[in-house]
Amino acid sequence: FMKSGKVAVILNGRYAGKKAVIGTKERGYGYAIVAGIERYPLKITKNMGKKRVAKRSKVKPFIKVINYNHLMPTRYGLELESLKSAVTVDSFKEPSQRKDAKKAVKKLFEERYNSGKNKWFFTKLRF
Repeated sequence: FMKSGKVAVILNGRYAGKKAVIGTKERGYGYAIVAGIERYPLKITKNMGKKRVAKRSKVKPFIKVINYNHLMPTRYGLELESLKSAVTVDSFKEPSQRKDAKKAVKKLFEERYNSGKNKWFFTKLRF
């Protein structure tokens, strides 16, 4: 039902309405470790300079353990092999590990955004 690499929309809590990629799951109950976007990149037009484009292309990620009841799966996927290694159950053990995981996710997301792939994932949900 919830495969890793699939994009889901978070329905409850602080990140409600934000998109996230489902990572791994290792415990018995229905939950998923997700990496999502807290702050989406801003719109870019062709008359903007390099510096401004770089600044507007920044992504602020989050990582979280979320119950399936608070996730809505979508038909979209976002395959990132390195995401699975960046976000694991261990990344939640200590604040410093969490910080490192977030940094890794930020790098991955920004690279993916700049390559122009998975456009839908990097746009804010309008509702």
